Amino acid sequence: MPDDRQRVVVLGASSNPERTSNLAVKRLLENRHEVIPVHPTLDRLEGLEVAPDLRSVDGRVDTLTVYVSPEISSTLTDAILEISPGRVIFNPGAENPELEAALHAAGIETLQACTIVLLTTGQF
Repeated sequence: MPDDRQRVVVLGASSNPERTSNLAVKRLLENRHEVIPVHPTLDRLEGLEVAPDLRSVDGRVDTLTVYVSPEISSTLTDAILEISPGRVIFNPGAENPELEAALHAAGIETLQACTIVLLTTGQF
């Protein structure tokens, strides 16, 4: 059986259980993915160490799942390109056509989708 676990960075992870990004972290863990939450002020989330920013993420990134507004993600283009994720998922409300264009130009796959739906339907 192939190992389909991914190393997933959750940009905009939240400690608020009512936020979709919080549920995404939980579902990614339930699906045995390696999860790296990113948030500038959180220290820990679901027992995981939280990276304060994308430049603090070392190593391979299979998927970057985005839960921040386009106003925020537009300021992170260089940092995203530096971590060179295999793909970037723009969750509902985080769509950013300009950032998507920059990522496509760099050969990075993008997807406008809900991480939780992808996990639930086996399409992650």
